[in-house]
Amino acid sequence: MRTTVNIPEVAIDGRVARTIAILGAGGDLTERFLLPGIARVVDASPEVEVHVIGAARTAQSRDEWRGVVERSLEGAGVSQATIDGLVSRSEFVQTDASSADELRELLEECPSSPLLYIALPPAMGRKVAAALAELELPDDLRIAIEKPFGENEADARELNRALAEVIPEERLWRIDHFLGTPTAVELIRSRELIEQSGVVRPHAAGEHGGAGPGPHAGPGRVEIIFEEELGIEGRGAFYDETGALRDMLQSHLLLILALAAMEHPGEHAGAVGDAVAEVLRAVKVWDDSPVSARRARYTAGEVGGKRLPAYVDEEDVDVARNTETLAEITLRVDTPRWRDVPFVLRSAKGIGGARQEMILTPGDDGTPPTRIQLRAPAGDNSADPYARVIAGMLAGNTLLSVRGDVAEELWRIVTPVLDAWEQDTKGDTKGLDEYAAGTRGSEV
Repeated sequence: MRTTVNIPEVAIDGRVARTIAILGAGGDLTERFLLPGIARVVDASPEVEVHVIGAARTAQSRDEWRGVVERSLEGAGVSQATIDGLVSRSEFVQTDASSADELRELLEECPSSPLLYIALPPAMGRKVAAALAELELPDDLRIAIEKPFGENEADARELNRALAEVIPEERLWRIDHFLGTPTAVELIRSRELIEQSGVVRPHAAGEHGGAGPGPHAGPGRVEIIFEEELGIEGRGAFYDETGALRDMLQSHLLLILALAAMEHPGEHAGAVGDAVAEVLRAVKVWDDSPVSARRARYTAGEVGGKRLPAYVDEEDVDVARNTETLAEITLRVDTPRWRDVPFVLRSAKGIGGARQEMILTPGDDGTPPTRIQLRAPAGDNSADPYARVIAGMLAGNTLLSVRGDVAEELWRIVTPVLDAWEQDTKGDTKGLDEYAAGTRGSEV
């Protein structure tokens, strides 16, 4: 029986008035993704009235901030009326996000129900929570916090505890925009993509006389690949403390794995979150061998006709950190359905012939693999994952939010690999391979 789940779409029924106050408004994410996502929701939903307040430690004038908003929306594919309306409803408030007094002033500046969007590094999340704990917060406050959720498993647990002290889970959104991608949405809505791939074969009870073991996986293989031509695009200060494993595998690609491998969710509230958490608890490094994971970083080369400098020569990169730009891990999903099927997750930057896809290869050589794209077609604004996630927040729907226990499981899974790599590279680059920028992923 097919299970379908209602996904928050960009259009919202009914009048909604919210003020989105963005902590970390000076960051790249706000201008490239968050503001266009807000605009697409407003453009598709005439009854939605959104005010936007930019908040950051570094001061900006109202005109400077409105210039940022207008510039970010020029290529968003929305009407001029939407752009003009959002720009006119945009203000900037200089804010130290760790200061209770300044956060109080920020919330008081909100002309409608506040949504505090924390677009700051992981270490700041606890500071914001601690400052909010000193305040009497509005009953209609909603909080969104961007991934990564903490810097490791213990840190994620601490952050969850700190946030739980200031706001209930139903008014908290942990943002991973991959949950709003077309692939993730389809995996949540229906299991047909997986069932029809041939990687998983239902095993009927009693098929061989007597009760069978239930669903099981054939000797297939699942690959979840996110290889891109881009380098670090001026984000050296962020990326060098993060790396490919933390930036992509620990969050985005593991969530795709969970949505692909989860069992049919029930129809009760929170059913999808329950199914995701259950399958993640069964995920571990293949054969319990973290040293089987691969990592590398790009050297200078040509990608897409452009010269890309070596990673170690990028601005704000500390060579001693030995940060990887390619990470690959093989995981086991220890459930009856998937136990014998390796899940290979790989992410890399500076790759020639970029691809972002999930490949389900059945063990039967006569059956071709199923390829599922992880990115929407270029120019398809209706598939904007940020718009879909923001629409859920404005409507009060937490389906496309990462639940607290799920965030902790994501860190648990990759921790053995991170620990092994940390021990492996103290004082040298042992185990850190190199590849020329522009090399195809299959050749690295």
